Amino acid sequence: MKVEIKVPSPGESISEVQIAAWLVEDGDYVEKDQDLVEIDSDKATLSIPSDVSGLLYIKVPEGETVSVGSVIATIDTESQKSTKPEKQKEEMLPEKDNLVVQKEMETKKTSLNKETPVVTNKDVKEDSEKHSQNIDVEFKFSPLAKKILKNSGNTPSEFYEFLKKVKFSKDDVASFIDQKENLSKQSDSPKDRNEERVKMSTLRKKISKRLVEVKNQTAMLTTFNEVDMSEIIALRNKYKAKFVEKHNVRLGFMSFFTKAACIALKEFKQVNSSLDGEDIVSYNYCDIGIAVSAPKGLVVPIIRNAETLSLADIEIEIKTMAEKARANRLSLDEMTGGTFTITNGGLFGSMLSTPILNPPQSAILGMHNIVERPVVDKGEIVIRPIMYLALSYDHRIIDGKDSVGFLVRVKELLEKPEKLLLEGKSVNKDLLKL
Repeated sequence: MKVEIKVPSPGESISEVQIAAWLVEDGDYVEKDQDLVEIDSDKATLSIPSDVSGLLYIKVPEGETVSVGSVIATIDTESQKSTKPEKQKEEMLPEKDNLVVQKEMETKKTSLNKETPVVTNKDVKEDSEKHSQNIDVEFKFSPLAKKILKNSGNTPSEFYEFLKKVKFSKDDVASFIDQKENLSKQSDSPKDRNEERVKMSTLRKKISKRLVEVKNQTAMLTTFNEVDMSEIIALRNKYKAKFVEKHNVRLGFMSFFTKAACIALKEFKQVNSSLDGEDIVSYNYCDIGIAVSAPKGLVVPIIRNAETLSLADIEIEIKTMAEKARANRLSLDEMTGGTFTITNGGLFGSMLSTPILNPPQSAILGMHNIVERPVVDKGEIVIRPIMYLALSYDHRIIDGKDSVGFLVRVKELLEKPEKLLLEGKSVNKDLLKL
């Protein structure tokens, strides 16, 4: 029985997908529940598993765009899996016949070498030392030379035999030396000037479209500030070993920024809002999107109700989402929604940037590299680990006062991390859960 493999619907409003990569070859035997192919939609990369076992026959190659519901392959369930690889004919013969076959192959190989002689550099070197030994050379002919040789009724082998009988003069040797030097110089020069053309994935096309829409349809503005990371670094160094031992996850900076953003979003509701037509929709919860660089492009998984989570909970969520993103295993639900986004360009060494809004959200916080810089503290110049922050926002619904106030509040919470704690409770019980 032949079972059709059809493209499932990745989500609402998605009518077509792109075949990103086949994970098996045409004609392979596949097992039930084995992943067969990855498909790109405009929101995510998903894999399609096999419902049955059998031989796979691919109908749509990689890179093609197909409609949801289209048949992209079939599986023949009546075909049995081969337990042994096919053996060469000579391996299945008796020992005596094997010897005969081997001798025949050697005879054919010798005959073939005489017709189309090929030799390595080592053979050529040995021939120069032993003039009596036959030389096998692989010649390279220009297209015109090939044509002339063919039209004359001659073959490369005959041309080679002719050269063996030619007596070369000193001018020929001098020409050889010049040509060898020129070839050596050419080999030292860069040769790789090829171009590679790859079809844009559906996800990349969607990202491009959304970014252009943001630039054209929003009044995006960016405000900047800097934060002294000394206190957070000291806090991480103090608790990092116990934190890993307790939660099996590293205590990073992102959890601190997420908690600081949640507190500031509660105080500056316009920043935690979106524009729906002529209505401004504000949220009393914080669904924080964390931008993650995945193989197919930038994705933004969502941490739901981040305002209710501890630092440990946030770090576990971030680790889980990042692993799924890099393995292309994020579901649409895990990337849908979000009221505010945080992106960390500092992972790649960025000093400062203007992050682009993640619509329909009205603001995004950009983190950057931590660098020791001279700052003035109580009238003295001291060295501090400084990070530049950037808040891009939609000026249509967020005023400059709110955007600047939000970023200043985030700065205050990060420079005094004890302010991240709930009133009257310790760091151990509230956020670190140690």
